[in-house]
Amino acid sequence: MRLLVGVGGVAGRLPAAGPATVTPPACGPPARGGAVDTTSRTAQHATHVLELGTTRAVVSEYAAALRSLTVGGTELIEPHVTDGPPPLAAGAVLVPWPNRVDGGRWPLNGVEQQLEVTEPASGHAVHGLLLRTRYGRGSGTAASVTLAAPVAPQPGYPFTLETSVEYELTPDGVVVRHRVRNAGADPAPVALGIHPYLRIGDVPVRDLTLTVPAGRAFRIDDRSIPTGTFDVTGTDHDLRGGVRVGDGPGHACLTDLAVSGGVVTTSLRAPDGRTVELWQEPAFAYVQLWVTDYFPGPDGPADAIAVEPMTAPPNALRTGEALRWLLPDESWTLTWGLRLTGIG
Repeated sequence: MRLLVGVGGVAGRLPAAGPATVTPPACGPPARGGAVDTTSRTAQHATHVLELGTTRAVVSEYAAALRSLTVGGTELIEPHVTDGPPPLAAGAVLVPWPNRVDGGRWPLNGVEQQLEVTEPASGHAVHGLLLRTRYGRGSGTAASVTLAAPVAPQPGYPFTLETSVEYELTPDGVVVRHRVRNAGADPAPVALGIHPYLRIGDVPVRDLTLTVPAGRAFRIDDRSIPTGTFDVTGTDHDLRGGVRVGDGPGHACLTDLAVSGGVVTTSLRAPDGRTVELWQEPAFAYVQLWVTDYFPGPDGPADAIAVEPMTAPPNALRTGEALRWLLPDESWTLTWGLRLTGIG
């Protein structure tokens, strides 16, 4: 089940996209500052433990994924211990596009581009080009780390990007900063997303109350490609007042997200009042939410909910909706974060 949540706005309708080629893993020198996770024999080479008071996080170099985040002992995301690419894209950075490109094909200056099809069952290119990449380790402290990886020209995406992500702990969660720079000679189409699975301790996911400040919804076809939008008022897609995850729509795209205090905030609330909030700058104009019953938990497949900030909707390379076209040497910086409220 997939719930795609987004804000309207079509930016620069230029080329459309297709399947993504994956950049080979790239290693870097040891990070400065921060502890190292020692949960497995290879994890010490690929993860970083960050600590600030009672806030603790584990960050993987693979897909620059957030592997664990706890505040006062309460887990805010579904943890995973995979040493390589994260399972089900858990916590991964999705760049230079999130979600799907229909058939992996998109037009660039009148020439059809063909990306690698990375979702064979549907024939789509999914989640960008760095999902299986090991990022290089950069600067860090006990409470922060920066990871970086390039996107090299390849079939279907003939552009050069420099990307980085910084995780910085706060007393109630984490702030995440992304930077994308066009290192090539031509304008490059870019969109970015992140794929965390949220939780609140041991509360069953389907008993959490989901609130999303969205006024419109996309129609989605049977191939998970959105088509058109409609007003959510009076429908089961209206999540503005909060809906139990187990009773919510299984597959939807929402748009027209309301901004409050300079950010868009999606929340999950437990029956005891504890709430995990995912806030994002308005540049993250979309959020995708996916409810699954086969997240690889320690005791076998488990329920989980992915809440994914995105700067463009599914199929953006192909439709051009909300793509950001970076000029040569232009950089784009974006910020989002997680925080736990309603405690004490």
